[in-house]
Parts: sequence; structure tokens; C-alpha cells
Amino acid sequence: MRILILGAGGTGGYFGGRLAQAGIDVTFLVRANRAAQLQRDGLVIRSPLGDAALPVAHVTADALPALARERPFDLVILSCKAYDLDSSIDAIAPAVGTRTTVLPILNGLRHYTVLDARFGRERVLGGLCFISATKADAGAVLHLDKPAKLTFGERDGGVISPRVAALAKACEQAGIDHAASTGIAQEQWIKYSFLTALAAGTCLMRADVGHIVASDHGNAFMQALYAECLAVAAQAGQPIPAKAQDIALAALTKAGSTIKASMLRDLEAGQRVEAAHIVGDMLERARRAGHAAPLLQAAYCHLQAYEAQRAG
Repeated sequence: MRILILGAGGTGGYFGGRLAQAGIDVTFLVRANRAAQLQRDGLVIRSPLGDAALPVAHVTADALPALARERPFDLVILSCKAYDLDSSIDAIAPAVGTRTTVLPILNGLRHYTVLDARFGRERVLGGLCFISATKADAGAVLHLDKPAKLTFGERDGGVISPRVAALAKACEQAGIDHAASTGIAQEQWIKYSFLTALAAGTCLMRADVGHIVASDHGNAFMQALYAECLAVAAQAGQPIPAKAQDIALAALTKAGSTIKASMLRDLEAGQRVEAAHIVGDMLERARRAGHAAPLLQAAYCHLQAYEAQRAG
């Protein structure tokens, strides 16, 4: 399997690096300054699951068309931020041939409409990941906690297709925690509903879960916010199973927890946030379904105000 990974930042750098470390044919599509960094230092990973430093194949956008014609890619893994989706699609387009599969591992769901329109639904797998990772200023990929899992599958469900099986085999070879799912839509909604509640709650309160639930009404606030997301999932035909709800609620209401959404970390750093793609999209789905979602509405208003101030 020949794989192209967009970028060599936290998420793409970690999973792509592990695949490359295991001898899988991986190439990173990167900007010129990152290419120079990789050429000089290789890809460096710092992780509780094991550090690594290795030379990796990389290509810049100007050289990608020729490379893809010479040696076509079987799979393109897309791990960009949602606000960079359009430019990322343009960047990978030369590598997406008639036999190429695209695997997005972005947060949320709204990107599938755009990817399907550009490449065709049959070329786009369903995917998600659980990882906390970032890229240090010096270029190293910093994996911040032990979880590092990829989940992927055919969006129509029901079968493990040859391309899904091939990726699962590559992940197994690389020692990556993974799941080849026959019900990827359910997996996506489980994550999306939890992530939206976490992002909306921690960003609105500008605090981690522990500080929120330590307040007089914080526990009830987080439960009500998650309930708004559960109602949207059910209306979409993907009710969240009771066990998954219990796990999510335990994380969203855990006393003393330092967990906060990556969106809040971005906000605290003064960076762009994926507000529209996650909280805004969930709110819009609630509205279309006729559900009142006042807490999501407040959180999205807060995030839009932040973005307006940042832009101004």
C-alpha cells in the first residue's frame, strides 16, 4: 500500500511516522520549510508509546503531480484542520487518481459533503482518530498522552472491503491501535456528540472539565449540553448506545479532570478554531431537526465572538 499523508504535524506526523517506521510506503505532502526540516532532521516523534527519529519520504505541492503520475498512491490520509479543508483538498487533488482512496480523519462530519463533491463518494472512506498530539516549534511531533487510535471503514457499512483490510494490515504491522469498522457512521456519531459537548462546554466556560463540574451547577450544565447532542444524533438515525453514553458522561463530568477540548487549547493560544465545523454544524443539525439547543447556541455565539475579535 502506497500512502500519501497531508502534512507532518501532530496527527498526520504521528500516524504516518509509525507507518513509515514499520516499513510502509509513506510520503508526506508538506510545505517547503517543513520539507527542509525533514530533510535535515528526519521525522522526530516524542511519545509515551516510544520515541522515534527516522528519515521519511516527502514531497512539496509543485512536485506532487509528477510523483503521482510516476507512482500512483493507493491512499491519501487527510488530517488537516477543518478551516483548511478547501486548500487541503486542492493540495491533495493531483494525487487522487481513479484507484485512490481518501481517508479523512478530521473532527466532525461536515467535510464529507465537500469531499464527495470533489472526488466522488465511492473514493472517500469514513474515518476518525483519538489522539492528542501537536508539532513543537523545533519540528518534533509531540504525542501528549497514550491513546493513539485510528478507526476507519466503508461508509455504507456491513463489510470489511479489500481497501479497509489493507489499511488494517498496515496498521497492525505498524503497531497502531486501530479498528476496521463495519459501522463507521455509529463510531463517528459517538465521537462527534462527545467532542461537540466537550468543545462547547470547555470553550464557553474557558475551563477544563474539573473546574466546570466543581461549580454549583457545572455537572448539570455538562449533562444538559451532552443531551442536546444526543438528541441530534438520534434524529440523524444514529442514537448513541447506552454504554457509549455512560463513558462519555463519565469523562464530561469527572471531578478533578484536567481534560479540555483541543479547540479550547487553540483558543487560549489565540489561534483559529474549528467552531463552525463542530459546534456550529451540530447546532444547525439541531435546528433542522426542530430541537431547541440553547447551550449549543450560547457556545457557538461565544466562539463566533472570539473569531470576530481575533480577525479584527
